[in-house]
Amino acid sequence: MTDLDVVRPPIQRTIEVAADRERTFRVFVDRLAEWWPLDPFSVGGGARIASVSVDRRVGGTVTEHWHDGTSHDWGTLLAWDPPAGLTMTWNVTGTPTEVELRFAALDAARTRVDLEHRGWERLSPEELGEDCALPGGYTGGAYSTGWATILAALKEHLR
Repeated sequence: MTDLDVVRPPIQRTIEVAADRERTFRVFVDRLAEWWPLDPFSVGGGARIASVSVDRRVGGTVTEHWHDGTSHDWGTLLAWDPPAGLTMTWNVTGTPTEVELRFAALDAARTRVDLEHRGWERLSPEELGEDCALPGGYTGGAYSTGWATILAALKEHLR
């Protein structure tokens, strides 16, 4: 059995927010730097970041822009289906993984946001244990905790 034969389950998180689907999607995409907890969940930490942009097309990038003019890509859009969702590579892991977000209208004023972060089988054992924004990496539960924190920040922003 090789490392690639090991099943590494995706991280799945779901939240319900107090906003319609279109607004939830727009806030997620258009206002990332306003609600996303950039410190610690970014490449450069909150103080360096001027903005976060989403190039809205398959092949477009999600990019963190710093005040000094440098930029760092978080990932590339693999699917773009507003306001139903998007899928992107997640380059912060070293070897890219995938993050899929789905936005489902529950009624006129509530939306369910489903997140799945998958592709962990692509990573080496060393990459799986590397610290991300939080200590412990995938194997230590840091990504699971991180996504829960990030989605909670979105929910709070939409409140």
